[in-house]
Amino acid sequence: MPDTTPPGRPAVLQAEPLRADTFAPFGDVIESTTTPNAINQGMGERFADLATLELGADGGRPTISRMRCQPETLPVALRLMERHPLSSQAFVPVDGQRYIVVVAPAGDAPKPESLRAFVATGDQGINYRRGVWHHPMIALDRVCEFVEVHRAGPETNCDEVAIDAAMAVDVADTTGGQR
Repeated sequence: MPDTTPPGRPAVLQAEPLRADTFAPFGDVIESTTTPNAINQGMGERFADLATLELGADGGRPTISRMRCQPETLPVALRLMERHPLSSQAFVPVDGQRYIVVVAPAGDAPKPESLRAFVATGDQGINYRRGVWHHPMIALDRVCEFVEVHRAGPETNCDEVAIDAAMAVDVADTTGGQR
C-alpha cells in the first residue's frame, strides 16, 4: 500500500483491539477467558497456564517486578523497539488501565511496515515471546501499573533499535469510542 502521509507528518499506525488470535504470533494474551478450575474448597477459581514463560537461558532466573508508566498523548510518537533474546517478558496491569502494545516479529530489526499495534483492556496482560520486538509500554488514560515477570541473570538481555521512520500510533475508533 503506498504511503499517503503528507510530507513532514509521521505515518500513523492504527491500533486494533488486543485478541489472543491476532496477538499469537508475538506471544500470549493473559486474561480470564478459559474455563477455571475450582480451588480452595470451592471458594476460588484458577485460570491456569495462561502464558509460556522462557526465563532460564544462560543462567537466568525468573523475577517479578512492578512498574509504572505515565500516560501519553495520542497519537503517540514511536521511539524505539526492543527485544529480549534470552527470555519472554510478561506484563499484567494491576489497576485496570488501558494501554497500547506495539510489536514486530522476532528476527532482524523491524521495518515500519512490520509493526502492529494493539489496545489492551485493563483486564488483559501480555507475554512477549522470546526475541519478539516491542515498543516500551504505552499507558493511555492515566498512570498504569504492571506486575512484570521477566528474566534476571548475568547476560545482557535487551537489544534496542531506533525506529527509522517518523511513526505514531493512534487508538482505533473500534475501542468503544474512547481515544
